[in-house]
Amino acid sequence: MRQFQNDGLTFDVRDGGPPDGEPVVLLHGFPQDCSAFDRVAPLLHDAGLRTLAPDQRGYSPGARPRGRSPYRLRAVTGDVLALLDAAGLQSAHVVGHDWGGAVAWALGAWHPERVRTLTALSTPHPAAAGRAVLTSDQGLRSSYMAAFQVPVVPERLMLARDGAALRGLLQNGGLPEETAARYVDRLRKPGALSAALAWYRAIPLAARDSVGRVSVPTLHVWSTGDAFLGPAATAMTRRHVTGPYRLEVLDGVPHWIPELAAERTAELVVEHVRTAVGAPG
Repeated sequence: MRQFQNDGLTFDVRDGGPPDGEPVVLLHGFPQDCSAFDRVAPLLHDAGLRTLAPDQRGYSPGARPRGRSPYRLRAVTGDVLALLDAAGLQSAHVVGHDWGGAVAWALGAWHPERVRTLTALSTPHPAAAGRAVLTSDQGLRSSYMAAFQVPVVPERLMLARDGAALRGLLQNGGLPEETAARYVDRLRKPGALSAALAWYRAIPLAARDSVGRVSVPTLHVWSTGDAFLGPAATAMTRRHVTGPYRLEVLDGVPHWIPELAAERTAELVVEHVRTAVGAPG
């Protein structure tokens, strides 16, 4: 597969590894694209797993609807269901980082029959994140999300001087300069950054898309060097999982787990997949 369609939109996707391998969907976050998993995917292929890594809504050039409503969690979750359908898969293992992690949590809660295992990289359960904003320093860590709600201005500021401000934000958060530059160059395309920020601008609509408890086997990977997502929400996430749950903490790794801890990420995903394969349910 190179592309699939949903909701009148066309998505780019990288389909790699053995076609008959256990399927693993890899979901990137902001401001990444599917290349966030470029170091992880080959290691999963070597372990006999097939990977499907889409450029999500707003990141695929053919999937950039205007406004914020098309980026509600229900909508972006529907894109992954469409990917599974296009691939002829009843279910798959789902790995998500950052916003991709939020999509993974929603899939596990709303469509457990389509999720063989769930792996959330960095991202806590949405309900735990919401609680942590009110009870810990997570509100301060997430303050940039409020700034993103302002129309037009964030795009102008972040893309001024060839995207210097956005590159600085990413590098200050631990992303290597070369990787940050690659993501920024892509977001400098017309409409690309506004589409990516629409995920944040849809947050006020989240009351309609409450994510409940998750019953599928879940691996949560968090890193102590994460400047954006703190320990409070991570600690509370276990309360929102009724199925098998494991928390793995990576010491000193920044937020960008797929890029900066690829080998350990792949090891954990392979172990998680193999543990669940053949398990009842």
